[in-house]
Amino acid sequence: MNENLFASFITPTLMGLPIVVLIIAFPSILFPTTSRLVSNRLVAIQQWVVKLIMKQMMAMHNTKGRTWALMLTSLIIFIGSTNLLGLLPHSFTPTTQLSMNLGMAVPLWAGAVILGFRHKPKSSLAHFLPQGTPVPLIPMLIMIETISLFIQPMALAVRLTANITAGHLLMHLIGGATLVLTSISTPTAMLTFIILVLLTVLEFAVALIQAYVFTLLVSLYLHDNS
Repeated sequence: MNENLFASFITPTLMGLPIVVLIIAFPSILFPTTSRLVSNRLVAIQQWVVKLIMKQMMAMHNTKGRTWALMLTSLIIFIGSTNLLGLLPHSFTPTTQLSMNLGMAVPLWAGAVILGFRHKPKSSLAHFLPQGTPVPLIPMLIMIETISLFIQPMALAVRLTANITAGHLLMHLIGGATLVLTSISTPTAMLTFIILVLLTVLEFAVALIQAYVFTLLVSLYLHDNS
């Protein structure tokens, strides 16, 4: 049972070689560009979504911080499309792998922190010690703030991994229960099927929300250090 439950989280292989790189690159093929298509409704919708994302993400940034707009747009579209494609049957969701999420979170967090220490060293160091702190508490607060700073990328990665993995596991469990109950009690099976449909709709929302939350937190880190 445990092997079947977690089988969807195992990295797929082809001829003994992992194909996760191809899976990660696949969502980019689905987005049309004006170089391949004449401007149409699909491209117009895509441009409208990108403008909406930028309006939400860049509202807090100054002119210098808005230079990160392309990276943040690419990040939220990549995570959102990967999460949505992972909801298809017999598919693999790369964002359920903690290693991949750490691979996204650590460089983005490190870039924001290094940017802050380079351009605003006094302000960045001031975050480690709030103003008006009593002298006996200074060493403890510096230690706590340092730990909280280094926990930020781990929190980003674990949040995304946990939410996507938990949703997939719950859908797998309820789907298995629906199949079992079909031969035992049809009304109960219908009830669990309705719950499964509602949960699937919720997972579509969670997939987009988690992409937004991940990108928004990266944007906040950049705003604090730019």
